[in-house]
Amino acid sequence: MTSANLGFPRIGAHRELKTAVESYWAGKVSKDELLATAKKLRADNWQLQKQAGIDVIPSNDFSFYDQVLDTSIMVGAIPDIYRGLGKTDSLEVYFAMARGTQTGGKESSTDVPAQEMTKWFDTNYHYMVPEVETNQNFALSSSKAVDQFNEAKALGIITRPVVIGPVTYLLLAKSKETGFDPVSLLPKLLPVYVELLNNLKTAGAEWVQIDEPALVLDISDSARDAFKSAYSELAKVSGIKLMLTTYFGALGDNLKTATELPVAGLHVDLVRNPEQLDSVINATKDQVISLGVVDGRNIWKSNLTAILDRIEAISKSRQVQIAPSCSLLHTPIDLALETKLDAQVKDWLAFATQKLDELNILSTAISKGRDSVSEKLAANAKSISNRK
Repeated sequence: MTSANLGFPRIGAHRELKTAVESYWAGKVSKDELLATAKKLRADNWQLQKQAGIDVIPSNDFSFYDQVLDTSIMVGAIPDIYRGLGKTDSLEVYFAMARGTQTGGKESSTDVPAQEMTKWFDTNYHYMVPEVETNQNFALSSSKAVDQFNEAKALGIITRPVVIGPVTYLLLAKSKETGFDPVSLLPKLLPVYVELLNNLKTAGAEWVQIDEPALVLDISDSARDAFKSAYSELAKVSGIKLMLTTYFGALGDNLKTATELPVAGLHVDLVRNPEQLDSVINATKDQVISLGVVDGRNIWKSNLTAILDRIEAISKSRQVQIAPSCSLLHTPIDLALETKLDAQVKDWLAFATQKLDELNILSTAISKGRDSVSEKLAANAKSISNRK
């Protein structure tokens, strides 16, 4: 039994990232100062998770703006209007795609709009919609995933890098060309992912978390075929294991597709759809099953005893991980920073940092027995009862 996290809030406990980015936009801090702030936040997050006893800690979950935009930069999907700005600094191009460029309210040939923004599935998080075209070319254009893996490695932490999967990325993309299906670009995109996986393997990564939340949507047969062809190709990269990560719903009609892909692990959201657990277990054999049992999208404490009652038996017959349902990006960072909350209400809550503690309690209870964390389980049960 191991505990795993899928992603951590990057804004900083005191909103340091927001302050630094806005100061950079205003010309008040330099690029180096912005990068230094970001590096410190990443290091703090990795150390926090390590100290919380999390076994599998993510990297590349950090972003200055949005992880989908990061992916567009990574694969070189930069529309011509941004390439035409003549900017040699990749961070300037990145922010131009995120927020556009304006010249003091006056029209200019160098002014461009931001990319379209829309909601990330059914959350209140927003992402920049990728833009592709028929003759789209892709190339590995960013070393961010490898660089951040190496940052954590230098701190003595071997992380599991996080990337958005190629099929979900293309399903989220749009094109100005009528009738063009971005998923048809998959054969061009896959070599970029193969190169990335090989680079991560060379850096020392053992696992990569590859997020494919599109698998919980109602997708077409051609999209299911795209998953099959994509992972057949990615499976050829030897020496690195993939944790296929789904969230925000049940696999449903895509269960067969997901469980038959040649990946070493599969994560499922058991908060949104706890009923899918039995079908997932029955449909898989040798994969590590990551059980998303701690809610990554709300602020309430988990009912730890109820979770243990549901998953304890499975852990005795299968290799499983305990994880949040999705990235903890969607939660506040640390309840300890809240000094003005009513004490009774505060006792009912769990922010991202406290959810790490919940993961640790659950994995310890299963690995060493409930008696090893009996006091913590009793305190949790009391909080749950009081709130009820």
